Amino acid sequence: MYRDTSSFNTYNYGDALYWDARYVQEGGSFDWYQRYSALRPFVRNYVSTSSRVLMVGCGNAVMSEDMVKDGYEDITNIDISSVAIEMMRRKYEYVRQLKYMQMDVRDMSFFPDESFDSVIDKGTLDSLMCGTDAPISAAQMLGEVSRLLKPGGTYMLITYGDPTARMPHLSRPVYNWKTVLYIIPRPGFEKDEGCSSARKSFLEPVPTTEKGLLPPSFVLEDPDSHFIYVCKKMDETELSKLPTYPLMTDVL
Repeated sequence: MYRDTSSFNTYNYGDALYWDARYVQEGGSFDWYQRYSALRPFVRNYVSTSSRVLMVGCGNAVMSEDMVKDGYEDITNIDISSVAIEMMRRKYEYVRQLKYMQMDVRDMSFFPDESFDSVIDKGTLDSLMCGTDAPISAAQMLGEVSRLLKPGGTYMLITYGDPTARMPHLSRPVYNWKTVLYIIPRPGFEKDEGCSSARKSFLEPVPTTEKGLLPPSFVLEDPDSHFIYVCKKMDETELSKLPTYPLMTDVL
């Protein structure tokens, strides 16, 4: 739920041994950033219950269980930690809608191209961005996510990273993604009574600049907000309608 960095060695974030040790020590269950109840409106809007869903970096979270209770029929969960996967396999042994596999999100070659309708990521890209070789790891992961998505499918990223930190990675043309941004406050946040906001609802997309960034005048009600990037993989029809621009001298 809350982002806890107090006891982490950030350079271990992409290391299976680090996560194995953590899950052995902690046990139980833990959901990063937000629970499904808060994310449900976004998930239900972009992911149909009949979709084939891939939950990357599932850890020991109960989000997939909550989605099954909400009618989702096919969720494959992967994590780099064999400890977490074995724990979750035992826990959900008789839940046919859930499958658990030990796998590094940077290499998901086990799955054929265009295997999933939706990929959901709650903190996994963040963990790689905190580790060693962050740009390389992020590119490997996002390349795999794009490869596995069917045309028209969605990658839903729930992160603490604002657009200046995440859009340079998400906006690479090779992914063919069209991105919509939402911003929601952290759990337990209480709005200042004296604060006035032009935003009607956190369920509304946030207007962004041409580069996908927040306008200079935009003010976060909660400075520790979470960002939801919904990246739709465009199909051939949508790609054919994209305008083309001549290369400018500053990028040559």
